[in-house]
Amino acid sequence: MRVVIAGGHGQIALRLERLLAARGDEGVGIIRNPAHTADLEAAGAQAVVLDLESSDVDTVAEALKGADAAVFAAGAGPGSGSARKDTVDRGAAALFADAAVQAGVRRHIQVGSMGADNPENPDATEDFRVYLRAKRAAEDDLKARDVDWTILRPGALTDDPGTGQVLLADKTGRGPIPRDDVAAVLLALLDTPASTRRTLELIAGETAIDAAISAL
Repeated sequence: MRVVIAGGHGQIALRLERLLAARGDEGVGIIRNPAHTADLEAAGAQAVVLDLESSDVDTVAEALKGADAAVFAAGAGPGSGSARKDTVDRGAAALFADAAVQAGVRRHIQVGSMGADNPENPDATEDFRVYLRAKRAAEDDLKARDVDWTILRPGALTDDPGTGQVLLADKTGRGPIPRDDVAAVLLALLDTPASTRRTLELIAGETAIDAAISAL
């Protein structure tokens, strides 16, 4: 399986790339900074250097050519400001989806955000509401497309070692989740037709990932 990952140097993406390489699949990470190429190669992935904020659909489609699946795991990140939350978390997601359609890639997984179903939450800061609006817009854009999409909304991300025990459902409530386990769930979702056209939430839980996936 050839999997192209937007945001290829992100912490979840690098973990996913290692998992893909470990099972003999081909991971391709789209990165903006060429200095990150060595990190992707160390993870067993191929690096494609292009900037999703300034690129065009033809260029991105070329990177997606021949892929079996596309994974959008990019994000502007904390402290990025409102403008970049829109150009990355919404704009780059839409461009990546456009390119995937043009390249004929039907399987598309997007890493969303817990809380995107309520972006105007009055308990959130305005900066976080901007982020949630961008994520919600990206989700709505993907859902409107004729592709086999899945949106995964993880809870609060941690760098704790993965446990392999999760709660994966349409609604989970708030909670933390190690990045290791997010990557492992993304890997499993690639092979799970039952997750198509579903928005799933993910937090730490008491069910093994294989069993959680089988229950979808």
